[in-house]
Amino acid sequence: MKWNGRSVFALVIVTMVASSFLTMGLMKTSAGSSNATAVTAAAGSLFTGSQEYPKEFKKLLDAFSAIKQEYIQDVTTDQLVEGAIGGMVGSLKDPYSDYMDPTSAEEFNSTLHSTFQGIGTEVTMQNGRVTVVSPFKGSPAERAGLRPNDQILSVNGESLEGLDLHQAVTKIRGPKGTKAVLKIARPGVAEPLTVVCVRDDIPIETVTSQIMEKNGVKVGVISLTQFSSDTSKHFTDQLTDLEKKGIGGLIIDVRGNPGGYLLAVKEIGETLIPNKGKIVEIEYGSANKQREEYFSKTDAAKPYPIAVLINGGSASASEILAGAMSESGGYKLVGEKSFGKGTVQSTMEMADKSQLKLTIAKWLTPKGNWIHEKGIEPDVKVEQPAYFNATQLPTDKVLSRDMAGSDVKNLQLILTGLKLSPGRDDGYFDEKTEQAVKKFQTAHKLPATGKVDQATRTAMEDSLREEIRKPENDLQLQKALEVVAQQNKAK
Repeated sequence: MKWNGRSVFALVIVTMVASSFLTMGLMKTSAGSSNATAVTAAAGSLFTGSQEYPKEFKKLLDAFSAIKQEYIQDVTTDQLVEGAIGGMVGSLKDPYSDYMDPTSAEEFNSTLHSTFQGIGTEVTMQNGRVTVVSPFKGSPAERAGLRPNDQILSVNGESLEGLDLHQAVTKIRGPKGTKAVLKIARPGVAEPLTVVCVRDDIPIETVTSQIMEKNGVKVGVISLTQFSSDTSKHFTDQLTDLEKKGIGGLIIDVRGNPGGYLLAVKEIGETLIPNKGKIVEIEYGSANKQREEYFSKTDAAKPYPIAVLINGGSASASEILAGAMSESGGYKLVGEKSFGKGTVQSTMEMADKSQLKLTIAKWLTPKGNWIHEKGIEPDVKVEQPAYFNATQLPTDKVLSRDMAGSDVKNLQLILTGLKLSPGRDDGYFDEKTEQAVKKFQTAHKLPATGKVDQATRTAMEDSLREEIRKPENDLQLQKALEVVAQQNKAK
């Protein structure tokens, strides 16, 4: 039997679908058998008698049998099964549905423990490219300057093209102390950027809190990095502690929070939304068309004003909380438009410990809005200073006088953030830019060459991170503090 290239390609794709449904019958009837006749007979038995399989499976059976008998190389049933499930999920063209073989599932589950090693970022697959949803706060990815919607093209020179999400993540992750040199495409930037992340332990500490003062008002600030199984308990404990200290307002910071468990955000919403208001509405898939609505368990509003900080890295469960706080609670949202993920996923573990994650529902805000791929707009829009968006300086060259290009433009942005005016921001390394570099080097006891070598680069990046971490430079946080303090005074 002869097959042309197109026919073989089509056959393989169809077989991927077939084999997953045939697995159970094959294991029961022909376990240990490796010859094609036994496989064909075993698979054929699925369609005899009063089986419940759809008649369309006959076509899949024919394709499965053809590959087992005719393909030029031996193909194991397991190989076809794995390909089948991957092919089915891939055909959904849904970046949030995916399949993990047992090895990938074990690696993924390790991230649910207290720590794991890697660069610390939530990623998804969009248009065939690994795309950053949000780097975790304080992670190597955040320190290196990765941003939401960055597309990771390669890792340490190895292209990610053609890999599924978990194959790509395996290349990105690695032992503490090792480098992940990422080539990324950034929206609005013409040339790919190089970002170097030094892998580290990534602690899963999802809730932190502090008290800040604005115009004489003590404001509690609770930051949620993601919604894990114990996030709601930690949130409640820390909020109780803040209230005992007499806060006059609260800021909930979900910037850079990629989401997590629906139950966690539901439990937090139950304690914050007044008048037993709606938190979220879940609309399930076409098979059942069921709807679920979740409501607060609280009658009275908190005795202090609340604001919620959001940005482009706030996704999924973060957006559920933001939507509920805004539409049911009447609280102000401050910052930038959120990511826009309005779907719900469920993970099923199979007998061999592989995992199938499927989008099973979409969620709607209390007023019935579906924010998917649109995001949530803040009530008070505030952008961070431009230098918050600076990237790493190049590690493979020294920047010096009369050079030009995007690296020099980034250097000038960093110098501006360090309050060392380079005199221009167009990417040309002139005398004034050189003088700004020398001034920095002198202040940090480095040779005042005016050239950005490795030592200068490292010192500049460390200094810029310190500037970004200072609360007074966080314009979004400062605006949220102002909003809450004003509302407190107006009571």
